[in-house]
Amino acid sequence: MLKILTSKNRFVRYWLPPLIWALVIFVFSSLPSIKASNIYWKEFFIKKSGHMVEYGIFTVLLYRAFLNYLKDEKKAGLYSTLMSSFYGASDEFHQLFTPGREPTVRDFLFDSLGSILAILIIWKVINASQKLKNFGTRLELIKKGVL
Repeated sequence: MLKILTSKNRFVRYWLPPLIWALVIFVFSSLPSIKASNIYWKEFFIKKSGHMVEYGIFTVLLYRAFLNYLKDEKKAGLYSTLMSSFYGASDEFHQLFTPGREPTVRDFLFDSLGSILAILIIWKVINASQKLKNFGTRLELIKKGVL
C-alpha cells in the first residue's frame, strides 16, 4: 500500500505539472488568434517568442519528469524534446479545427526550437554546476594539502 502511495505522489509531483501545462497550451490554442501589433515584425516577434517560451517550459517540465524515472540526462532530454515537438505538431493539427486559427509549419518549427533551446540550456547549467562542484572539490584538496 505504501508503495502505491509513493507511486501516486511521484506521478502528482513529476507528471501532473507537464499535463497541466499541456492543457494550458491546448486552451490557448483553442482561442481565436489575437492581433499583437500593427507592425508585422513586432507581431511576429511576440507570437514566435511565445511559442518558444511555452514549449520551452513544457520541455523543462517533461525533462524533470523523465529524469526522475530514467535517471539518464541524455535520454530524458531526447524524450522530452521529442514529446514536446510531437505535442507541437498535434497542436498545429488541432488548429485545423479551431475557428480563427491556422496551422503552420513555421509555428511547429518555433515550438521545436523552444524545446531544443530549453534542453541545451538545461544541459549547459548541469555541466557548469558539475564543473563548479569539481573546482570546489579541488580547492578543498589543495587547502588540505593533498594536491
